Amino acid sequence: QVHLVESGGGLVQAGGSLRLSCAASGRTFRYTMGWFRQAPGKERDFVAAISWSGASTSYEDSVKGRFTISRDNAKNTVYLQMNSLKPEDTAVYYCAADANLLGVRHVRGAYDYWGQGTQVTVSS
Repeated sequence: QVHLVESGGGLVQAGGSLRLSCAASGRTFRYTMGWFRQAPGKERDFVAAISWSGASTSYEDSVKGRFTISRDNAKNTVYLQMNSLKPEDTAVYYCAADANLLGVRHVRGAYDYWGQGTQVTVSS
């Protein structure tokens, strides 16, 4: 079992940056970690994921080159650095943990634990 708490969301102008954090508490942090987002009226979609070691990462096409996922296992924290933000990045961003360690996966159903979400709003 792991408890995930996101922070760092807010309101930013287009072209700006934000860094989201996800702090995990529990017996272990040995999970693949992912970030998903959900805009109003839309599905919760994959954004980025990182393996337990940090050696493997994956990104949704629209964020490649703009977002960077990283983790600090000593702090049980995963980050999402978001640069060159666009209005279409506006969404609630969720942190998630995949306990199966079967590689970096994009499917929402692969993730076992979820945070409560943090709102990111990008104004034009």
